[in-house]
Amino acid sequence: MVGVRARGEEIRRYILEIVGSHPDSVASIAAEKFGVTRQTIIANHISRLLDQGALTAEGTTRNRRYRLAEEQELLETLPLQSLEEDRVWRTLIEPRLSGLPDNVLDIWHYGFTEMLNNAIDHSEGESVTISMRKNPVSTRITITDDGLGIFRRIQQKLGLEDERHAILELSKGKLTTDPDNHSGEGIFFSSRVFDEYAILSGGVYFSHDYDKPEDWIMERNTPKDGTTVFMDLNNNSSRKVKAIFDEFASGDDYGFSKTVVPVSLARYGNERLVSRSQAKRLLAGVDRFKVVIFDFEGVERIGQAFADEVFRVFKNKNPTMQIQHSNTNKEVEQFILRAMTAD
Repeated sequence: MVGVRARGEEIRRYILEIVGSHPDSVASIAAEKFGVTRQTIIANHISRLLDQGALTAEGTTRNRRYRLAEEQELLETLPLQSLEEDRVWRTLIEPRLSGLPDNVLDIWHYGFTEMLNNAIDHSEGESVTISMRKNPVSTRITITDDGLGIFRRIQQKLGLEDERHAILELSKGKLTTDPDNHSGEGIFFSSRVFDEYAILSGGVYFSHDYDKPEDWIMERNTPKDGTTVFMDLNNNSSRKVKAIFDEFASGDDYGFSKTVVPVSLARYGNERLVSRSQAKRLLAGVDRFKVVIFDFEGVERIGQAFADEVFRVFKNKNPTMQIQHSNTNKEVEQFILRAMTAD
């Protein structure tokens, strides 16, 4: 089923790419490329794109011509006081996404309501601005509040060194400044279910792309209050929210038991990860999981003390945890193996 969905996504993307230059022959060209009949292209793919509002059609069946639909835009500022994310979803967002596949709607429903709820419950701001741009290929939604700023709030609540440290903690999942009312999983899963996901807050910009192993952190010279969350998704994505949850869940209780920690977020600038204090910063809170995968993408070197703290000392203190690593180069792998085999 996943393969069928992915192939359908590929076909519809191709149709949208070529329809501008081949408005009256797009069905025949796509049929030849993918080895199916012209009728299959029209019935299974062009009709869906018409239902989604991605294409418009004119002319009779024999002489029908297709065009890309115009972009849809939304810009709305709302007071945060007494705002309800599910009502905003039903009245502002869902009607503008009508016709999209159910799995795509599910992703938007989950991510949008989670991120708007964060602004309502945690931002300490007065208003939120929601913008949406939907073109025939993809949709982008941004949510901007005028509050304290998500990274600064986490830094202050947890007594962290700076806003970059807050991003490291967010990347692990299960981080919340209000454990009685929130699980802390919303940002973690939202960042992994969209094609592109980013947060701009204070002096820091964090981004995660679905098909790239590394996360990005950039700093801006003039920090500003508030938080902006960016979410992008292809309108014909074959991805499902449940598949993302399944990747990090286990057991009959469907618990969030696995996390992938980007090791590069534990360092500042180009510094080497050599000390036990750096390792302890990386390890904070990961004992809440059963499986932890340390992703060394972008990390060229580590020190023996760092490796020893993570792969021997911490492992000995948590013998039931599965501690794994990925994307290591030869030098990093040698330090890890040395720590794991030390007496």
